[in-house]
Amino acid sequence: MQEIQAPKGTKDVIPSESHKWHYIEREMRELCALYGASELRTPIIEHTELFARGVGDTTDIVQKEMYTFEDKGGRSITLKPEGTAGMVRAFLENRLFNEPMPQKLYYLNSPTFRYEKPQAGRLREHHQFGIEVVGAYGAETDAEVILLALTLLKKLGVGDLTLHINGIGCGECRKDYNNALREYLSGYIGDMCETCRSRFEKNPMRIIDCKEPGCREIVKNAPRTIDYLCDDCKKHFELVKACLDAAGAKYVVDPDIVRGLDYYTGTVFEIISSRIGAQGTVCGGGRYNGLIEELGGKPTPSMGFGMGMERLLAVMEANGVEFPKPPETTVYFAANGEAPRMKAFALTQELREKGVSAEFDHMDRSFKAQFKYANKLGAKYTVALGDEELELGKVKVKCMADGTEEEISISALAEYFLG
Repeated sequence: MQEIQAPKGTKDVIPSESHKWHYIEREMRELCALYGASELRTPIIEHTELFARGVGDTTDIVQKEMYTFEDKGGRSITLKPEGTAGMVRAFLENRLFNEPMPQKLYYLNSPTFRYEKPQAGRLREHHQFGIEVVGAYGAETDAEVILLALTLLKKLGVGDLTLHINGIGCGECRKDYNNALREYLSGYIGDMCETCRSRFEKNPMRIIDCKEPGCREIVKNAPRTIDYLCDDCKKHFELVKACLDAAGAKYVVDPDIVRGLDYYTGTVFEIISSRIGAQGTVCGGGRYNGLIEELGGKPTPSMGFGMGMERLLAVMEANGVEFPKPPETTVYFAANGEAPRMKAFALTQELREKGVSAEFDHMDRSFKAQFKYANKLGAKYTVALGDEELELGKVKVKCMADGTEEEISISALAEYFLG
């Protein structure tokens, strides 16, 4: 019978890797607490309309990458392709707009699904960490969100990063930019891919983000958003740069960044690593001041980012980051005989209930094999139990690091290991 394997573009997290996830999740939670952000969890599935309206029906995500199906009630359902739209839906549905502003929200280890060619750091099912700050318009908010991402990466030991920022304008200055872009692109329509030809009238800026080589060549000399910013957007972008300067954060103004989602307005950014090849973007985000209104709420300024956790792990490994070791077993009870095995079992449970990591033999191994297994577990101490030890009520506790032994009363073992 053929072995069943995980679907293409998905990946198991096995025990030898999961402690790395625990480490970065812990660092993310601690940093979010420092910044005053609270966790919000949203479902894996949402109504397809949420992403068509929020992400944009001319984006690659909606047009090419979503996992969409009809449920038994005839409703169109989509596996979550990104985190922000669901967060905004939850913000509105749970009336979080009645809470004090700004609302600082984060999601962590959130499963995200996109149908695309699996490659380094990019899977069809991956997991994201993200921050959303809702209700604050100031440039300081933009800078704070960016600095949170940079601080996290620094805490995790990631170097060789470059911060790229751009201004893509509001709804008003975007009109002038789109007109200039259409004028430039009008002579190349026949050379574009079919998808970009369909975007020409409705959303020409998406053509800038196309990954097709022919289209990328066409847009090399196209107008850039930063040259068409209105006075308010120019001022906001300059203030963002001033805030980053004040915090000592280095950055590159990159007019090619437009991000692949339609809800972005104003500031956009990417943090790029030189360590993992072409797919080097570790984190990306920006402002989305119109998204909440688009999804039925009142106009509400917002700023956030998303960070793929698998890609983050790949960058950390490429940087040679040393992860903390997984927790080790404190004591292993090796037992020989029926009564000693029962006592080892009882002692193991007693110590665990008191907060001490303990193990004993589940496999009916020989005495010698039990000690070998204790070594593989990395047990700090071993205790040998036989009929003689039970009769005397005492055992020898062996320190595995230096081989020293200490005789301890069985009734005092818990106190001994609790120190």
